[in-house]
This record gives sequence, structure tokens and C-alpha cells, in this order.
Amino acid sequence: MSQTINYYLEMTSNNQLRKKTKPQGLHIVEAEEKEYRFNRYLYHLVGEVWNWTDRYKFSDKQWQSYAESEDVKTFVAYIKGSIAGYYELQKHPKGHVQIVYFGLAPRFIGNGFGGYMLSHALTTAWSWKDTERVWLYTCNTDHPNALDNYKARGLRLFKTERKQQR
Repeated sequence: MSQTINYYLEMTSNNQLRKKTKPQGLHIVEAEEKEYRFNRYLYHLVGEVWNWTDRYKFSDKQWQSYAESEDVKTFVAYIKGSIAGYYELQKHPKGHVQIVYFGLAPRFIGNGFGGYMLSHALTTAWSWKDTERVWLYTCNTDHPNALDNYKARGLRLFKTERKQQR
């Protein structure tokens, strides 16, 4: 039996953000024209290596309801025209914004893009009207540097949850 450890992190003020500089040639663009199939593609592209499975069984209707919601924004990082990674933000009640998905495409891991991409995600979340808190969660099966990257950008751990896996 293995154990999954979920780490919940938050930022309660944009003053806590410690930005990383932008790598040369990396561009992050909002996917303003919402298309759930694109979100599904990004989810598989980035999440496959980390065994993201929570949305594998989503129907087209579930994907569309989520990804094309007014409360969800998708941003894609490009390097030389190729998708380097992406993140999704979701607005929740009481001014809470969640970084729902965040990651790099496998071939772009290790190029120093993650710190800047997270800085961009946090800056964007704080720019969303009435944001009072930005949060996310990750786990011990994510990239070994993920938790350190989140903490380095100013996110603080507020909860740890352990689950036994069969």
C-alpha cells in the first residue's frame, strides 16, 4: 500500500508574491476563446506524466461545463510556437481563486519555465477583480520540485492530508 500526501497552499496578499524573471522566448497567452477540447488536450499533455486521473472519466458535457464557465480562465505558455505548459484559474465565492491545474509539457521540464509561469499565474489571479486569496493543492506524486516552487513564489502551506492508496 502506498500513501498519497496532499499539500494545500495559499497566498492571502499579493505582497507575498516573490516573482521569478521571465525566461527569454517564453510567452503566456490567455485562451480567451473557450474550447473545452483544448482544455482536455492540455490536461492530458501535462498531466499524463504525473498520473492526473481526476478528469479522465469526464464526459464532453462535464468538460464543457467546467472549461467554458465564466469562472474559469486558461493560460498557455508557448516557446517557439510549441506548448510549453499551461495553467487554469477558477474563481470561487468570497474572493477565492484556485490554481486548478498548473504544469509543463514533459519535454519542457527542467528549462526554468515553472517559476516564471507560477509567478504569472499568481499575478493573474490577484488581478482578477475582488481576489482576497489564491490557493492550490499538489501532492507527493507531482514533480519533485513542485512544492518548493510554490513555496519559493510565496505560497504558504496551510493543510497536509495523508491518504492510503491500494
